[in-house]
Amino acid sequence: MSVIVSDRRTLVVGLGKTGLSCVRYLSEQGREIAVADSRNAPPGLDELKAGWPDVAIHLGPFDPELFRGFNELVVSPGISIAEPAIAGAAQAGARIRGDIDLFAEAADAPIVAITGSNGKTTVTSLVGDMARAAGRKVEVGGNIGIPALDLLGRGADLYVLELSSFQLETTEELNALAATVLNISDDHMDRYPDKMAYYQAKQRIFRGCRNAVVNLDDALSTPMARDTLTFICFGFNRVNPETFSTRDDDQGTWITYGLDNLLLASELKLMGRHNLSNVMAALGLGMAAGLPMDVMLDVARKFRGLPHRCEFVRELDGVDYINDSKGTNVGASVAAIESLVPDQGKIVLVAGGDGKGADFAPMQVPVRQHCRALVLIGRDAGLIAEAVGDGVDIQFADSLADAVVAARELANAGDRVVFSPACASFDMFRDYADRGDQFRARVEAL
Repeated sequence: MSVIVSDRRTLVVGLGKTGLSCVRYLSEQGREIAVADSRNAPPGLDELKAGWPDVAIHLGPFDPELFRGFNELVVSPGISIAEPAIAGAAQAGARIRGDIDLFAEAADAPIVAITGSNGKTTVTSLVGDMARAAGRKVEVGGNIGIPALDLLGRGADLYVLELSSFQLETTEELNALAATVLNISDDHMDRYPDKMAYYQAKQRIFRGCRNAVVNLDDALSTPMARDTLTFICFGFNRVNPETFSTRDDDQGTWITYGLDNLLLASELKLMGRHNLSNVMAALGLGMAAGLPMDVMLDVARKFRGLPHRCEFVRELDGVDYINDSKGTNVGASVAAIESLVPDQGKIVLVAGGDGKGADFAPMQVPVRQHCRALVLIGRDAGLIAEAVGDGVDIQFADSLADAVVAARELANAGDRVVFSPACASFDMFRDYADRGDQFRARVEAL
């Protein structure tokens, strides 16, 4: 990697994995850098001190005067750029950037980029597997796994990135070969003033993009600026030329492209109707990247999905138990409910946690239609109950362990107990994975 000596004074705001990746990259570029973190003992602090002993470190509450002394701030995605110290630096003329903006500037291979409220990790992982099976030297990361900047210099001929709205809001122009906004539903409303601001952050993924993969079932997936874009579309029951879609016949539900049947939904190991949408999106992105269709279909058939995403745990007394702990927002849980209705039964939904300021009203209709009962835990349990209202049996539990026991008592043979919280986990658990692991352990102990 070439060394570029710069007179820019750069402050890396926020440590952790992303912050360390920024320090590593900027140091290699010969930049003069310092680090600020509002925590007194942020993750990665010891590694920073050991690897870059000459880098100045500022811990504790952000100092606006300090921030105004830098002409570039590289802000970690977990920190809002509306923070007064950051906003003050921007007003003083500082450039506000993120790790993905740095990555886009340096990327030496085409980028496939995925964002959306739900499904982005599944689609990112699936496209990465498709590219590997096609013999491509692919690097996968971003919002999952390896920070984007740490993917550089590995000889990739394709990058596949999962991107959050937080990463995109500090990205000026990604210049992706192919990009998609899978869907938009209320999420992170504790950080954005309204849904439009969240939507606009997601839309930045299309800046400089060549191929937009568009979900016809979600109008907010469509790029606002489209003059230079080629569209690859997908959606349910929309059989059209050059469109990925679905069609039913006596064999079942097919995923199609144009008028051609590609594979039966029954051939997939992924659970839920929403995963058909995820597979169609992955096929569209892979097509834009030049991956062979036969290879992509073979990978889709074998792909088992990821932990905590509509993950089958066990069957007990005729009841399936499903771990969807990654359902951290209302849209994700609505998708799980509508996708996992059993043929001969109903759903007992276990939900609740920190709603991040979201509106739970969209849960009312699917819960009333498809759920036998609702077991609620966590800080915003009462808000969910209020939004759903009458028409379904609602019970409250003090812990996840109690909720699992209650769900077992409420479920009948043929039902599914679905743990899809519609909320973040931080009021009761370390993260969604810890929450899902605890649900799995409680179910396996029944």
